[in-house]
Amino acid sequence: MSQATFLNRQALHLHPDPTRVIVRPFKPATEPRDLNPTDKMRANHIVNRVLALEPEVVATQLADVLDNFEGRHRNLLETFEARANEMEEALASHGTFSKAQRQLIGAYFLSEYSFEASALFNPSIVPHPDQSGSPRGGVRFILSLRAIGEGHVSSLTFRTGIIAKDGSVIVDPTARLASMPRICHRVAEPDGERVELIFKPEEDLTERVIFPVTESQSNGIEDARFVEFKDDNRKTYYATYTAYSGRAIRSELIETSDFISFRLAPLRGAAARNKGMALFPRKIGGKFAMIARQDNENLYLIYSDDLYTWEGGQAVLKPEFPWEFVQIGNCGSPIELDEGWLLLTHGVGPVRKYSIGAALLDKNDPAKVLARSREPLLRPEPTEREGYVPNVVYTCGAMRHNDQVILPYAVSDTFSNFATIKIAELMEAMKG
Repeated sequence: MSQATFLNRQALHLHPDPTRVIVRPFKPATEPRDLNPTDKMRANHIVNRVLALEPEVVATQLADVLDNFEGRHRNLLETFEARANEMEEALASHGTFSKAQRQLIGAYFLSEYSFEASALFNPSIVPHPDQSGSPRGGVRFILSLRAIGEGHVSSLTFRTGIIAKDGSVIVDPTARLASMPRICHRVAEPDGERVELIFKPEEDLTERVIFPVTESQSNGIEDARFVEFKDDNRKTYYATYTAYSGRAIRSELIETSDFISFRLAPLRGAAARNKGMALFPRKIGGKFAMIARQDNENLYLIYSDDLYTWEGGQAVLKPEFPWEFVQIGNCGSPIELDEGWLLLTHGVGPVRKYSIGAALLDKNDPAKVLARSREPLLRPEPTEREGYVPNVVYTCGAMRHNDQVILPYAVSDTFSNFATIKIAELMEAMKG
């Protein structure tokens, strides 16, 4: 079957780059509060070995570390000291460290991590909060991507770019360095931890990496579905994402207004015990609204007075066509059009082949399905079938620009590309 005539793929491939690295806590000392007795013993052995070195040897070793790594990271000595301070809780009583000893000790409890060495995929796109410098008729955007590195751990990274008036897309070059945020607030609650993260404003947005920082996220922050949410005159960027602990999954929420500071919190309720939730970009009838798939097969519409609690829901879309007989899910937050809410969907068909389709929901009552694509808008082309997970095209969110939908999408869970969809022609095709 041929590609839909109203969809145009762009040759703008975003591939994972293994040269982009961060430093993160290193075992046997991932975090002081998690250390078992054996880990603590090993950590203290390392410290004792450093303390046994002559001062000039400490200085030489530290200089060698800097010679190897300083050009690859910002403020490396500051990072070493901060890590040594974090380790104090696990260390036995000791004398005062010299500055050089503290920095060298910190270096022993860190490792480099190539956060997108394996994959860069499942993107979502929103308008940039700062539109200065946008071309006439164009718009600046922020693209979020799921990055995977060693151990199949997922983190969240970003790109920026410009959509021209005609819908063509330019992605800015990434910064050479990458950085992690500072945890400025952490609160343990019955449902999990709420954390607030902050990056340094002078760091480029493409440097910023949100790496797992809580137990529920320890094996991955997956598939963030960002949306620009409007409430009266206030704009907030929210993203639902899947937190994976290595044993269990659940939905959590990111909130930011500037992509410098971020608040991460778990979602409560039966509907949040699965993945693939997508928030509508505004309230409907005075309530928050979400598209979710809590039964792993169908899509549900859920309303809530509380942004963090989601229960129940009404099934609004079920597998209907052969390309989606296994299951359907959303491909990001609904997009508001004059005709209604455009909901991009993914369907799973024979041999676990993923395709992207669409449905049109009533603007005032999204439980009413006005139209639905009988055939996929986007399916894997022969050149897009190979990768970590073959035969998959997937997106976590598109955005409207003028008379088109800008659709970033992932290819075989490995890299990402862009397509554009002409809205009027899509609406006409869905009438059939």
